[in-house]
Amino acid sequence: MHIEVFGDQKRASQRIVDLLTRQLRAYPYSVLGLATGATVIPIYREIIERIRREQLNLAPVRTFNLDEYMGLQDHDPHSFHAFMQRHLFYPAHLTPDQTFFPFPEFSQDPSGYDRLIEQHGGIDWQLLGIGHNGHIGFNEPGTAFDSETHVVKLTENTRKANRHWFDGDWHHVPEQALTMGLKTIMRSRTIVLAAFGASKSAVLAKAVYGLVCPELPASILQHHPRVYIICDQEAGSLLRPSSSFHSPDFPSQFDV
Repeated sequence: MHIEVFGDQKRASQRIVDLLTRQLRAYPYSVLGLATGATVIPIYREIIERIRREQLNLAPVRTFNLDEYMGLQDHDPHSFHAFMQRHLFYPAHLTPDQTFFPFPEFSQDPSGYDRLIEQHGGIDWQLLGIGHNGHIGFNEPGTAFDSETHVVKLTENTRKANRHWFDGDWHHVPEQALTMGLKTIMRSRTIVLAAFGASKSAVLAKAVYGLVCPELPASILQHHPRVYIICDQEAGSLLRPSSSFHSPDFPSQFDV
């Protein structure tokens, strides 16, 4: 794992988009794995800004989202389809034939999503966040490491963590989702995990230094050959002593 800790999430987001830009310069037709949630909003904002400055071009790419709630139609404002449309696809001028989601098309055949990814050559660059319980995608604690795209029953804690997207009522958060499995994610050639805020510091440290086990799904990333962990100072506070931050303008970088 290569870890970079920045003074704030803006600088961290810029670094993530630097990595994406480097990927697309090397291979403009890359297949991107994308995530949703509060963590990725500043990243997508930076992508849009660079597109406007003509420093980045997403026109040739194909994208596969990690997950989607079961039962929500793509036009539902609470769906990940709608989230991606608002924050990335519409302002980046990405068309529906470039973007793929596991639900609803693959609700009866989840493994079909994995086959579709492989038909497009596999995921070149996968963006991830990390949940407070260590989930990546919607792979909750206890998910088998050899899991591929599957239906998952969301834990109460995960539903409560997502309640702010549902007018503050966690009972409105769907009970199930369709998600890429851990094996699906691990097939990605490059993985970039973003983590912002003090609430992510403990779980991030466990994912990096702790036992690799299904109870902490993100820990499997320790076994991937090309993982970047990009975080702000608050999320990375347990990865390197705070005294190592000489300036917010310069990241702390190290490998584990």
